[in-house]
Amino acid sequence: MTTGNRSDTAATVIIGRTVRPGMEREYARWQEDVNAAAARYPGHLGAEVSPPTALQPDWVVVYRFDSVAHLQAWLNSATRQRLLDIGEKYFDGPATQQVISGGTQPTDPLVTVVVTHRVRPDQVEDFLAWQRRMSREEGRFEGFRGTEIFRPIEGLQDEWTTLYRYDNAEHLDAWLTSEKRREVLAEGERFHDFTLRTIDNSFGSWFAFEENGSPAAPPSETKTSLAVWVGLYPTVVLLTLLLHPLGMPFWLGLLVGNLLSSFTMSFLTMPHYVNRLLKRWLWPAPEESAVRTNLVGLGIVTAALGFWAAVFYLVTERFWTLP
Repeated sequence: MTTGNRSDTAATVIIGRTVRPGMEREYARWQEDVNAAAARYPGHLGAEVSPPTALQPDWVVVYRFDSVAHLQAWLNSATRQRLLDIGEKYFDGPATQQVISGGTQPTDPLVTVVVTHRVRPDQVEDFLAWQRRMSREEGRFEGFRGTEIFRPIEGLQDEWTTLYRYDNAEHLDAWLTSEKRREVLAEGERFHDFTLRTIDNSFGSWFAFEENGSPAAPPSETKTSLAVWVGLYPTVVLLTLLLHPLGMPFWLGLLVGNLLSSFTMSFLTMPHYVNRLLKRWLWPAPEESAVRTNLVGLGIVTAALGFWAAVFYLVTERFWTLP
């Protein structure tokens, strides 16, 4: 278990909201405007929006800034308050919010649980001892990938925040529903005032790599979609060519092909091909011109897709025709 309490490291806020049924599209457009406004504030490193899943019932937005001060400036800004007033009609109930300073970015596709506790000053040592006990027990369960605990941030958040990660939802559920967890929770009954949120980061590792030990900000949704296209096209075509001689029925071929595509994209295509090819476009250096970076990146995307299209045209039309 690691404890984060530095004030000079990057700061992250995790915001959860329940969107009114039928207003998802309007909310998504509004959220894009909010993210664009946040990007204009000093210290902004990135934003990520995660729609509801089976594990995560609310929409979750994660903002990352280079310092607590810059994050606080954005959270308390008149610009954000104005946008919140405009978007209030899209939500059913108040937001939940957790702020952490520092921390690490997982390099595997993980499920993250965010827990916040209110702890009295005279109970801090007991709370940390109890958290160490909790972490030891979590570590005995299959799929556990680590815990980080973050102290309150003066003037911004009074609660302690704990993050713990598992490799998938099944292993997480085994811990959450275990008798051992109930036993440890009973031992820390005085810390029963807490909230728990699960965030499904199943595809986070497609675009996760670090620079000089610091987590990199995630690329925009547009860049993400184009990058996936660059990796998906050759992956799907190559797997189709490999599976075609097996003569599987259409429905079975798609079933097997989708499974193989998912594994190939996650473990081979994205980390070893796309991320390396488009790295400077997906994560440009701060001093780089945005216009130049985007022109070069789009040029690489066009060239890569053009290359694969030419290769597959020659293979399937000139040298070999699919029966």
